[in-house]
Amino acid sequence: MKSSMTAALLIMMTLVAAGADLQRLDFSGPGMATTFRIACYAESRELAEQAAEACFQRTSELNALFTDYDPTSELMKLCAPGTAYPKKVSPELYDILQKARRLAEQTAGAFDPTCGHLSHLWRRAKRMNRPPPAGRLQQAIEATDWRRITLHDKSQSITLQQGTLLDLGGIAKGYAADECLRLLKKHGISRAVVQAGGDTAVGDPPPGEQGWEIVLRTDAKHETSIRLANRCVSTSGDLYQFVELDGKRYSHILSPKTGLGLTERVACSVIARDCTTSDALATAMCVLGKTDGAALAKKLPDVEVRFAE
Repeated sequence: MKSSMTAALLIMMTLVAAGADLQRLDFSGPGMATTFRIACYAESRELAEQAAEACFQRTSELNALFTDYDPTSELMKLCAPGTAYPKKVSPELYDILQKARRLAEQTAGAFDPTCGHLSHLWRRAKRMNRPPPAGRLQQAIEATDWRRITLHDKSQSITLQQGTLLDLGGIAKGYAADECLRLLKKHGISRAVVQAGGDTAVGDPPPGEQGWEIVLRTDAKHETSIRLANRCVSTSGDLYQFVELDGKRYSHILSPKTGLGLTERVACSVIARDCTTSDALATAMCVLGKTDGAALAKKLPDVEVRFAE
């Protein structure tokens, strides 16, 4: 027993010594309609600044590819009327659509990247302060189905059924957070955490620690703290983003089945191996609800879901 305790102490002393010359540095910058925050331990401020700048530049590049607010983005060009399919796309767009389609299949469409028509209708409804017209809403629902996306692996090209409109808002920030963490590691910084709104990608822990402390807020009154290392967590819910139309409260999270914002109060956090997955699943879990969401989480590898009480 004494020898094993001595060995453990020596290991801890080695870990602390290894991190003794590292300094904690924090950075933030705008991206994807939110703020990206980076905390890391690096050998020098210069190295960390170079890595952070690369992350913010990468986030800007990804947003230019993935946004559905800009008709000139690669995503919107893929959806444009008259597009000849299959259409070859960039490696980044192919990668995220491949992951989005897989997650849509796993969640039986609770997360669905083909919900673009619904998203656009809902944005207009919020501007006009009234629910979408029933006829247009039904048309948008019928155009929402992840099976309208066909992937061609060999040519890295995509075929969409005519009339499909994509929206990657439920997965893009998580994907960008993963990319930032990858870039930090490429610059030799593995002890880092990247936060993008409700999405957090976590790398190696701080020196002498077992993980980064992450505070999760799922409603206005309650917070919980967890420690993570080389894991990711995303929180979704209607705490801040909601709208009232005709006296009814709607979440910003849309149900692909009804085409409307969720009306039942719900919030949850999903812990997964990567932030792309946790981001999409957090949305899906809110759509599914506590019972069905928890049941799905049990079937998915290395996924944990926590619903607000």
